[in-house]
Amino acid sequence: EIFSLLLLLFLLLLLLLLLLLLLNSYKYFMLRQMEKFLKGQEIRFTEGLRIMKSKLASLQNSVSKLPQPDPALVDSPTTCPSLDAPAHGIKFGSKHFVGHEVHFVCTQGYQLVGSSTRVCRENGTWSGVSAVCKDISECASNPCQNGGTCVEGVNQYKCTCPQNWSGSHCQHQTQTDVNECEVYRLDQGGKLCVHECVNVPGSYHCSCPSGYKLLPDGRSCEDVDECLSQKHNCSRGTSCINTGGGFRCVNPECPRSHGNISYVKTSPFQCERNPCPMDSRSCHLAPKTVSFHYLSLPSTLQTPATLFRMATAAAPGRTGPESLRFGIAGGNSRGTFVMQRSDRQTGELILVQQLRGPQEISVDVEMSEYADRSFQAKHVARVHVLVSPYSF
Repeated sequence: EIFSLLLLLFLLLLLLLLLLLLLNSYKYFMLRQMEKFLKGQEIRFTEGLRIMKSKLASLQNSVSKLPQPDPALVDSPTTCPSLDAPAHGIKFGSKHFVGHEVHFVCTQGYQLVGSSTRVCRENGTWSGVSAVCKDISECASNPCQNGGTCVEGVNQYKCTCPQNWSGSHCQHQTQTDVNECEVYRLDQGGKLCVHECVNVPGSYHCSCPSGYKLLPDGRSCEDVDECLSQKHNCSRGTSCINTGGGFRCVNPECPRSHGNISYVKTSPFQCERNPCPMDSRSCHLAPKTVSFHYLSLPSTLQTPATLFRMATAAAPGRTGPESLRFGIAGGNSRGTFVMQRSDRQTGELILVQQLRGPQEISVDVEMSEYADRSFQAKHVARVHVLVSPYSF
């Protein structure tokens, strides 16, 4: 058995030795193969390097045959010559390289002639033409009238006017005649005309405002009554009221109905109360009649002045009321008017403060009737005062 084990061990050692020999042979083979591969790569690299050098030499030879640029242009970018601002002008822009712009404007009183913008081109020249600022001629528009001569100045002009003309543009005719309007005002201390005095060469004439006419004396003005002369445009249902310098179309309305009190219009300027129930005290105390009156006054009328009279008239065969009381029912907050009795049956509305036109003011005047000291009826007159802008 020992012999068998020794034999087996020997055989194993022999097998191991053979494996080592085979492994060394394989390594040698692989090294030889690798050496051949690297050798082939080296040959191909060397050949490629040679070909590349040959192509670079050919390219360099071709480039050397091209025209060579100017060294001065290669070293610095292209520029254009410097431009100066024109006389009486300003330049904007300080770069003179290709593609850059410069701009020119003129100071006040001068106009630019030429190119306001110039661009530096690739050939080293500027686009456009030279800019020049020329003086603007103030006389070019012929500002002098009536044969005047225009004289140029520094940013201004002056008109030399011919005889009998004056003004900055010779637009006024020199007055050589006497101004009668002014002389009369200075000598007499008043107005030659009621409204306006117009001086004309060698004379004068008076004029009146619209809505007035000049009287035969050549100085006074009189209101034109458009209502009387049918020179109005009032429509049907309205009444024409003449005013100072014009007219007004009116259609007064009765007081609104309330409770048992109502009114009916009996004429264009008067309303009457409908019959009252016997037991309605408020209805009996309401005005029995309401009338409407329109007064046209000049401005600043001298006061005191009686404007309106209110009276009662008894029916034929009947006696009038035993007594009457007059008063102002409304519209006199500034104390412009007073109401006073002129006789037993008449009351007067008196203006006590001057009214300056144009303006309109209304005042309600009432008249109450009494019998045996007992109230019988009340009548109201609504007076509209229309004040003209003029004092004539």
